[in-house]
Amino acid sequence: MALTAKGRATRQRIIEGASAHMRSDAPGTVTLDDIRAITGTSKGQLFHYFPGGKEEILLAVARYEAERVISDQRPHIDSLSSWSAWSRWRHSVVARYQAQGAHCPLGNLMDQVGSTPGAAEVAASLLTNWQQLIRQGIATMQAEGLVVADLDADQVAAAFIAGIQGGVQMLRSTGDSTHLEAVIDVLIDHLKAGVPEGAESRGDVVPAPV
Repeated sequence: MALTAKGRATRQRIIEGASAHMRSDAPGTVTLDDIRAITGTSKGQLFHYFPGGKEEILLAVARYEAERVISDQRPHIDSLSSWSAWSRWRHSVVARYQAQGAHCPLGNLMDQVGSTPGAAEVAASLLTNWQQLIRQGIATMQAEGLVVADLDADQVAAAFIAGIQGGVQMLRSTGDSTHLEAVIDVLIDHLKAGVPEGAESRGDVVPAPV
């Protein structure tokens, strides 16, 4: 369905309104009536922009939330070219999940649309893109001589994703980010292992963050 600029804006407003509700403390299982009230739209409008109804809306919100996982790490994850940059990225990840706490809007959404066609693709695409950005950072460090050339960038990037996901689950269960911080720190230390003498300090000479 081709939408006008106004139509695209209305559709996006519905997605962002539903997303904001999912980020609140007690969204529970969201109904169409909830979404109507949250976004100030009629049932006719909802089905105009989302013919598949509630599942289509929640799937669109899940895509939006998945994009936020990456955007919340920017610009740091796009510029992992020094140890200072990796440190800034690490702090951005920890801060994001500390702020989120036990409530995970994307997790809640995936629970509600788990059997919907396209739901698995949302999660898989997020993890693939996230891993690729980390892998790109590792490769950049290798090209600069700041990480040993024979390190398997794909394997370590995969370990970062698995470790972060596990750390986030621990944080959600305990309210403590210790495990999340530990796994990221251990993996960054792993990247630093075996670098030539002086390379670590050389990798810290970067412009001040804007």
